[in-house]
Amino acid sequence: MSSVQWLTMKVLHASLLLSVGLASLLPAQERIAYVGTFTTSAGTFVSAGSKGIYGFRFDPKTGKMTGMGLMADEIDPAWLAIHPNRRFLYSVNEVSSYQGQGTGAVSSFSIDPGTGHLKLLNRVSSRGGRPCHLAFDKTGKWLFVANFETGSVAVLPIHEDGTLGEASSFVQHTGSSVNPERQAGPHAHSANLSPDGRFVLVADLGLDRVFTYRFDPAKGTLAPADPPYAKTAAGTGPRHMAFAPTGGYAYLVSEMADTVTAFHYDPRAGSLQELQAASALPPDFSGFKSGAEIAVHPNGKFVYASNRGDASITTFRIDSGRGTITSAGRVSTQGKTPRNFALDPTGAFLFGANQDSGTIVEYRIDRDTGELTPTGEVLQVPSPVYIGFVPVQ
Repeated sequence: MSSVQWLTMKVLHASLLLSVGLASLLPAQERIAYVGTFTTSAGTFVSAGSKGIYGFRFDPKTGKMTGMGLMADEIDPAWLAIHPNRRFLYSVNEVSSYQGQGTGAVSSFSIDPGTGHLKLLNRVSSRGGRPCHLAFDKTGKWLFVANFETGSVAVLPIHEDGTLGEASSFVQHTGSSVNPERQAGPHAHSANLSPDGRFVLVADLGLDRVFTYRFDPAKGTLAPADPPYAKTAAGTGPRHMAFAPTGGYAYLVSEMADTVTAFHYDPRAGSLQELQAASALPPDFSGFKSGAEIAVHPNGKFVYASNRGDASITTFRIDSGRGTITSAGRVSTQGKTPRNFALDPTGAFLFGANQDSGTIVEYRIDRDTGELTPTGEVLQVPSPVYIGFVPVQ
């Protein structure tokens, strides 16, 4: 391919992704917000008496959340993934033992179109201990799962009826990094699909690396890319990633350093080139560092990151020309341990989940400045660690 052809393709690709990103600012349609939780003390923090997956009815016109109660009785559903067809929901079971094996599990559910309640379809091994993250491929036929405890990633086939099959591909990470207590071995923390669906990027906290795998959608297999990974600074502990709507940049929150790293993303090789690493904490912060979640606003102007150490969410402004970021404010989550947060599909609200306080706090988003302002809405949920939205049928 000539340089002119490549440039033309890149411009068209960026234009397409931008239109997709802008289209993700969805109309103000009522939705169900599903909340994943920890039900046992198997997670990093002690749970607060949860029984599984909870639901709330969300009105994006007013920001009002109305409790729907327990939607599914489930063990440690700490990460959820809602199928693109909106008929099925998938949950990790973030445990270390399943059917007598040293592995966790992934559960599939059908979504009742009338009530939103969840019906268990089946459950399969995640092929590793404490699965903590799920993501779909572009076709909705494959589900990627990252296993934190044992440092591996697997691909699970999704059948037409929503049930899961046994893993079609499995990759075990090996090695260690500089922190003997937390990085003595691999700890895969997220599996992130590239914007074009050709690669899966796996952030490994234990190895200070983000691995890139080529994905074959016909076979459901993963193979190392060239280069096979990008390194982060030693001892940072890569955790979660988010791509800009244009696809040219990616942002990584690192748990142990509580930093946000901006990368240039090359779609030809699926490779990352570091542009900048910025602290998500105040300059004078001296306490426990623990970055958790990251998200890019659908308008592509802002990145948000949660900090468990000082119980806050930091806003960064994105330089659209260079992909770099600048701190643009910080708000308290009004609770303890904000492990996860989510932007509603309209891009008007952000919900911060305080795991150890058992609360979810709502903020209104200023789309021009990125500023977060508490609305006064505080939901009571035991040990909330994930929030995802489905349109009301």
